[in-house]
Amino acid sequence: MKKQKIAIQGWHGSFHHLALNNYFNNPVEIVCCGQFSDMFTLLANNEVDSILLAIENSVAGSIHNNYKLLKNHNFKITGEIYLRIVQNLIGLKGQKIENISEIKSHSMALAQCTDFLNKFSHIKASESVDTALSAKEISEENKPGIATIGCSMAADIYGLEIIAESIENNKENYTRFLIVEKENLNINFNKVSLYFTLPHKVGSLADVLNTTAKYNLNLTKIESLPVLGAKWKYEFYIDLIVDNLEIYEKALKIILSQTLELKVLGEYKEGIEII
Repeated sequence: MKKQKIAIQGWHGSFHHLALNNYFNNPVEIVCCGQFSDMFTLLANNEVDSILLAIENSVAGSIHNNYKLLKNHNFKITGEIYLRIVQNLIGLKGQKIENISEIKSHSMALAQCTDFLNKFSHIKASESVDTALSAKEISEENKPGIATIGCSMAADIYGLEIIAESIENNKENYTRFLIVEKENLNINFNKVSLYFTLPHKVGSLADVLNTTAKYNLNLTKIESLPVLGAKWKYEFYIDLIVDNLEIYEKALKIILSQTLELKVLGEYKEGIEII
């Protein structure tokens, strides 16, 4: 059987890689990308079957550019997974914290571990492009005194050692990842992601929200972003939990009449949390 090709942002051993391993049951071929937009290009050109896309973090918030990418492409969200982010200090085998003079990692990883970093004034923190790529470079260059912050998988893949475990500030740090494909073949689903814009009139957003409440659609997220090139106008992204598909379809028709533009970004199964 031909392996699915899945695009992720980052390198082997990244949190995207860990989320992928927890979501897909069968072995897949991983295609690593430097930018989130690169993944959409690969999917548009049929070079991959799916995208695994980080969309929000419980500490840092939403990744707004990725909402824009979803809106601008005619792809569909087909699944999701929530991954607890456990940050580890990783370096060459035999290294101790007192041996480390510099930590190279992604800015997000550094920001999530400030309490730990502030304990060691002798260590310089430097931003890098990707946590897993930093681990790869440390392994290949075999330079003592340099460490990174990242996923434990990176230590396993590149033959490194965890110097300090679970150094993140917040232990309830989760990232939500979406599975994005060209087509949605899901028949049974219980979660929906919508994009819409509204007429400029009093109560237009309230009308949509009242419809979701009236039809018992549980609103789990709402995000508003400015419309580029149109000052003081906004676009909205919402997630809904759906118990009854027939009622959902009725509500969707009403929401269509209440909005200027409406797009179903995905209909899929609500994701589980991976601890």
